[in-house]
Amino acid sequence: QVQLVESEGGLVQAGGSLRLSCAASGRTFSSYRMGWFRQAPGKEREFVATISQTGGSIYYGDSAKGRFTISRDNAKNTVYLQMNSLKPEDTAVYYCAASSEATITHRPHNYDYWGQGTQVTVSS
Repeated sequence: QVQLVESEGGLVQAGGSLRLSCAASGRTFSSYRMGWFRQAPGKEREFVATISQTGGSIYYGDSAKGRFTISRDNAKNTVYLQMNSLKPEDTAVYYCAASSEATITHRPHNYDYWGQGTQVTVSS
């Protein structure tokens, strides 16, 4: 089992920045690919970014490219999502997730463990 706990999100103005973190406990964090997803009201869960077990492979969803950065610190059992140039359409509940997949995957069903989610609201 892996337990994932996201940091508190928050309210930020458009153009601002926010960093989310997700702390993992349980089985070896470094053996899991980590991902960030988000879900806005009335919409499906959307892939944001994923990072490989060593951090050497990173992939972003279209909405995140050029603005968001995913990173991880295996010594701290933590994955981060740095979000810059935020837009109102980034408003959503953000989830971190852990996958045992070695290859890049953006599909939620390939992720085995999920955090509880944290609300990010971007005002215009």
